[in-house]
Parts: sequence; structure tokens; C-alpha cells
Amino acid sequence: MLGATLSRWTLAYFGVGVFFLLAAEALMALGVGYPASALRAPQTLLLVHCVTVGWLSLLMCGALFQFVPVLVAGPLYSNVLPLPALLLILAGLLALLASFLQLAGLMPMIPHCFLAAGVLLGSGFALALWTLGRTLAAAWPLNLPARFVAIGLCSVAAAVTLGIIFTLGYGGYTRTLFLRELQARGLPLHIIAGLGGWLTFTAMGVSHRLLAMFMLSPELDGAPTRWTFRLGTLALAIVIIAGPVAIAAQGNPDLALLIAGLIGLACLALYARDVVQLYRKRVRRVIELNSRMAGIALAHLAAATLLTIVCAAFDLFGRHSGALVFLVCFGWLSGLGLAKLYKIVAFVTWLECYGPVLGKTPTPRVQDLVVESRAAKWFWLHFIAVDVATLCLLLGAPLIFRAAAAAMLLGSVGIALELVRTRRLVNVKAALRLPAGTRQPRLLFTFVAS
Repeated sequence: MLGATLSRWTLAYFGVGVFFLLAAEALMALGVGYPASALRAPQTLLLVHCVTVGWLSLLMCGALFQFVPVLVAGPLYSNVLPLPALLLILAGLLALLASFLQLAGLMPMIPHCFLAAGVLLGSGFALALWTLGRTLAAAWPLNLPARFVAIGLCSVAAAVTLGIIFTLGYGGYTRTLFLRELQARGLPLHIIAGLGGWLTFTAMGVSHRLLAMFMLSPELDGAPTRWTFRLGTLALAIVIIAGPVAIAAQGNPDLALLIAGLIGLACLALYARDVVQLYRKRVRRVIELNSRMAGIALAHLAAATLLTIVCAAFDLFGRHSGALVFLVCFGWLSGLGLAKLYKIVAFVTWLECYGPVLGKTPTPRVQDLVVESRAAKWFWLHFIAVDVATLCLLLGAPLIFRAAAAAMLLGSVGIALELVRTRRLVNVKAALRLPAGTRQPRLLFTFVAS
């Protein structure tokens, strides 16, 4: 029964995601993309999609395949479909990156490459959405954390749809005036649906459950948390629905974005209140490394929110939008993702390896699979490097930014090696490592009991 709660391909998603994180950080250290290139330059678009699709979206999909069944207390709809979804997304992403390289003149032109990217990415995300959507539908009515995830899935559907429209436009396939206008003016909608709805709003919902679980805090289901959900949903609905409608009517979507932004700030304020309550009411007084680092990531979300307010107040979005997106992607989303990844890999490995023999033989604790004192320095290096890199973007210091990106890469490599050590049971004492009835876990595949 314990084995049946595991997602077979979650670790494969994590492994591919971490590869793209390291690749993106290496590209930044080498001076590829912003700030060496313009924000909309092909090199920057390549870098951005390595991060948002290759790293963050695959990380989120893998986490949801494991934890949506936990949220709804039911089985995953299919343990088979996540693999073809991963392969389609990966193939689509590679086609998209090749398309950007062609735009930059760094690859020979391949006909219909943008079209192939749109079809493959759309198909892969459709399979992932179908699997997660059917899992949620089977548990209707949904509890509050699962509702956050449901809205996040709607947001990724919108973000992918807009992304496909953009790829068709780059490939010269869009002919209608509306699609051309959407491509020209819809980039903020695409970014908000992706970073705000799919990644941030989903992370908010999952973090309510995970923070409560890992810190032994009471789960929040009161009026403030419900209003967090309502306000966030309303803000995303305005962006995803009213934004394209305004463009279709040949109007300006800025008013819709302003209203959605104000509502979104109220949502984030209530979320901050929830997070403080979870930390204050925890039973586990000495919290684990993953929860401490999640707190640092949440502080970066607060900093990104403050930077957004300052940019809006002084009309600085044009100058500092790159720094803002960078802080959201690496300080908030990557910081939280790496923190929770550190715990999830240990938890899944422990459940897979020792769950079947629990109570029958002495087994290690989940915490025995990791060495927090060694891993902590890599997390601190990551966050400090992100802060330095953000300041470099704000102040216009590209060479120091590249050095900070190299430090980010070093920190991420250190964390990745810790994950491998956890998965290979290197940190477990030899006497407890593999008792009778257990087997060595595979690096990117989880054995699921039938």
C-alpha cells in the first residue's frame, strides 16, 4: 500500500528539470541571453524557456504527480501517462530551443521547427493536464489546497495556449489580425499566466499542505486562506480572460493588468499571513533545512513583490522587468523548488526503500538519508548569489552578474549532488542501508507496488 502512493516517473521529471537548471545557469555564466542580449532577443528567449519550461514546469509537474494524490487522498489517474507527457514536453522544448537558435543565426534553418515545437509542447502538457485533472475530478468536491492546484492547471493551459500562438507567429503561420495583435501585445499575459498562475499560485496551494506536513503545523482552512484563493483566482481570471478580450476589441489590456495586480497584491498579503501562521503554530520547534530554506524563498517572494510595487509607482517596468523576472524565477520559485526537492527526494526514497519493511526490521529515519549541515552551505551560496545577481541587473553590472551566475551554478551543482547521494543511500549507515526485503532505488525511476 505504501508503494502504491508513489509516482513512478516523478524523479525522472526532477532529473531532467535539474539538468535544465544547470544548463540555464551555465549559459548565464557564459554571457548568453539577458543582460548581454535584449529581453526579446532569441538568446534570451532560449534561456527563459530553459528555466520556465525545462526547469520550473517539469519540477512542478513531477511534484504534482506525487502530491496531488496526497492532497485528494486518492490514487493518481495513471502512472503510465506521465512518461509520454515528459517525452513530448522534452521533445517540444528541444524543438523550441532549436527554433530560437535558428532565429539567432546559430543553426541552419529547419522547416516547420516552430510548428513542431508548438504541437509537441501542447500535446505533452495536455497529457499532464489530463492525468492531473482526472485525478482531481475523481475527488470532487476539492479541498482548499487542491483548488489552488486546479486553478494553476487552468493557468498553465492558458500560458501554453498563448505560447503556441507565439510559436506559430514566429513560424509565420498566423494570419488573423487578432492572433497577430495577441502576439504583439500578449507577452505580459503569457508571463503572468505562467509565472503567476501556473507556478506561483500552484506553489502557494501545495506549500500550505507541505509546510504544515513537514513542520507539524495545523492546516489552515479559515476565512483568510479562502480569501487568498478567491482573490488569486479573480486576479488570474481578469488577466487570462479580460486581457485577450481587450486585445480582441483593439483596446488596451493595461487597465485589466492594473486591476489584476492590485487584487494579486491583496492575495499575496493574505498568503504571507498564512505562512507566518504556519511557522508560528508549528509543533516541530527545530525545523528541518527544507523548511528553513523555504522561508528564505518566501522572503524573496516578498522582495519581488516590493520591487513590483516600486517599479509600478515609478514607471520602471521597462528598465527593471528583467531583474524582476529573474528574482521571481531564481529567488522565489527556484529557491522554493530546490528546498522542497531536497525533502521530497528523501521522502520518496525512504518510502520506496523502507516502507515495505517498516515494522518488520530496523530502518533509518527520513532525516538519516540526508546530511543537512553539508547541504546548507550550497543553499546559502545559491541564495546569496541570486541576490548579488539581482543587484547586478538593477545596477547594470553584467560582468559581476556572470560571476554571480557561476556561483549560482556551483550552489546548484552542490545541491544536485546531495540529491544523488540521498537517492543512492550514501548517507545511511551501512548496518541500516539495505535490510532484507529492500532493494537499491534507481536514480530516476520509482518502483511502484502493484
